[in-house]
Amino acid sequence: MPTSASTHRPEDLLTRLRSANADADAKLKALREVKNQIIGNRTKKLSYIKLGAVPAVVSVIAATADDCSSVLVQSAAAIGSFACGFEAGVQAVLRAGAFPHLLRLLSNSNGKVVDAGARSLRMIYQSKLAPKYDFLQEKNMEFLLSLLNSENENVTGLGASIITHSCETSAEQNALCDAGVLKKLIGLLQGSLSQRDASLESIATVIKSNPEVVSKFVGPENGRALSAVTELTKDRYPRTRLLACMCLIVVRNTSPGCLQDLAIRTKLILILLELLDDPGQVGDEASFALSSLIAEKEDLQKLAFEGNAIDKLCNHLQKGSLQAKRFQGILLALADLCSKLENCRSRFLALQVMNSVIDALTHDSGEVRAAACICLRSVSRSVKNLSAGNFMNETVVIPLVQLLSDTSTSVQVAALGAISNIVVDFTTRKSIFMQCGGVKQLVQLSKSMDPTIRLNSVWGLRNLMFLADNRCKEGIFLELTASLLASLICDPEPSVQVQALGLVCNLVDGCINSVEYVFVEDSIILQAVGKQLQSTLKAEVGIQGMYVLSNVATGNEFHKEAVMHQLFPQAGNSTQPIIIKFLQSNDSRLRTAAVWTVLNLTFPGSLGAYGRFVKLCSAGILSQIKNMANDPCLDVKLRVRTVLGQSLTFGDGST
Repeated sequence: MPTSASTHRPEDLLTRLRSANADADAKLKALREVKNQIIGNRTKKLSYIKLGAVPAVVSVIAATADDCSSVLVQSAAAIGSFACGFEAGVQAVLRAGAFPHLLRLLSNSNGKVVDAGARSLRMIYQSKLAPKYDFLQEKNMEFLLSLLNSENENVTGLGASIITHSCETSAEQNALCDAGVLKKLIGLLQGSLSQRDASLESIATVIKSNPEVVSKFVGPENGRALSAVTELTKDRYPRTRLLACMCLIVVRNTSPGCLQDLAIRTKLILILLELLDDPGQVGDEASFALSSLIAEKEDLQKLAFEGNAIDKLCNHLQKGSLQAKRFQGILLALADLCSKLENCRSRFLALQVMNSVIDALTHDSGEVRAAACICLRSVSRSVKNLSAGNFMNETVVIPLVQLLSDTSTSVQVAALGAISNIVVDFTTRKSIFMQCGGVKQLVQLSKSMDPTIRLNSVWGLRNLMFLADNRCKEGIFLELTASLLASLICDPEPSVQVQALGLVCNLVDGCINSVEYVFVEDSIILQAVGKQLQSTLKAEVGIQGMYVLSNVATGNEFHKEAVMHQLFPQAGNSTQPIIIKFLQSNDSRLRTAAVWTVLNLTFPGSLGAYGRFVKLCSAGILSQIKNMANDPCLDVKLRVRTVLGQSLTFGDGST
């Protein structure tokens, strides 16, 4: 007689699991039915979780004797199914207290029970929510080694998964290496497919950013371990090939002296480009691995370009309907490829995929939106295309400006990065950005409590101000206001101070009318500049601040005297003027900025030049400049010679 449909209803199944009167066979059937209903079905999992199924299953495993192997296996399998690829499921499993009960199964005498417990724990350890293991505690290290020494491949895989999830510090990496864990993982590379893959991931975790451990990994037995990993890049299984590549990339990134062979580096790039075609998770992750390999490495970017990487990545973009993670990875890989080489940017633009990138700016996924911004930032580093005004158009600017109001901070920061490049625009089309409300948004974000947002918004304003015409400057300044600019110059973050001073430097650059901006509201901006110069310990702040004074010193007599007041802020103060400290700096850029300021203050064509010259002499500034006649920096030396040449027009004043 067929089973009644009502017995498969979630409520009825859970009633059986919770019943103290139900026999083991009834519970076994209920467990199997729950497991079968939720496998691969997130909706069903969530429905069962809301009904309290997870605590019910955990109560069964907790109350079941060690010799009831069938019930234990099915209980563990059900818990693993709830946790598999589903964060809400992992959370429910951990909250219900399943973890210690699953650990207990690992010491069961029945191999099937052990295997089921290990499988379920591995499902949990795929999640960031899984508990961390402290490898610095001796008992935990002993437990880990017992897992890795097991003959059950799911148990060894669990050990590897725990390492991948929990190992975060160099102290933990060193401890694992010293305890023989790294050696054991290397041995597992000769094991089953599951063991190989788990070991590759764990090895990468143990050696990452730790040159000492990398040297132990590549050194023993003439590099046997490294050779084994290299050999696995040829494996028949795509995931194994990917993980082997990722392990080698970690070696290369941690110790650049390793893997110098051109053939191996080229091979890594070609394998990753091939793996992009995989329709599953491997294809999703391949582009991230490629990014990790080539990021900030011009030589590898050149190899990737020669391997036709731009074309292959763009071909995937043109296919459309990409899953979010794959879309994000391809955009980031293109961003890294275009970050340094103009030929990469030119090829990217020639392939007519900009529309795909612009469309990505409005994607549902925040990660994709951020990646699109990062890609635009790299591509817009092209001076040739900036000069042609190719990025300053409404198609690009409007969605970028809209992203400044995004709910995700990472998207806002990425959008600000792209905008900072695009608004440099050497043409007269900056007004497009202003008309789209961009300036108002940047000014608003410059008041953010988040220092990263504040930094990048001021950076954007600084670049927008670069070579701006008078009308554009006026529009930006009216929105920004002198008081806000002064407060940004005195921001708690030195990096923000640098960008704010750079903004002022661009503001006062040009005609004499531009210099007047620092004198509005009782010279609040100029006073802020002087204050920072007197107190800063950061070379970059000094450099930008001195260039502000240097630019102001190109103005009229009033402007020049105001600069002198900032260099000598208190009459009768015996303290050495700050400019002498800058002239004596080890930083040639700071010395250059300081000499430029003196040069502009003592330009012979201005009426008060002689008086300023005498004052600078009295303070020992000209004596210091004379000592710099043979400065090792050519730029400093040339400016010093100009100042000394000007001093000849003042006769005895220099003595």
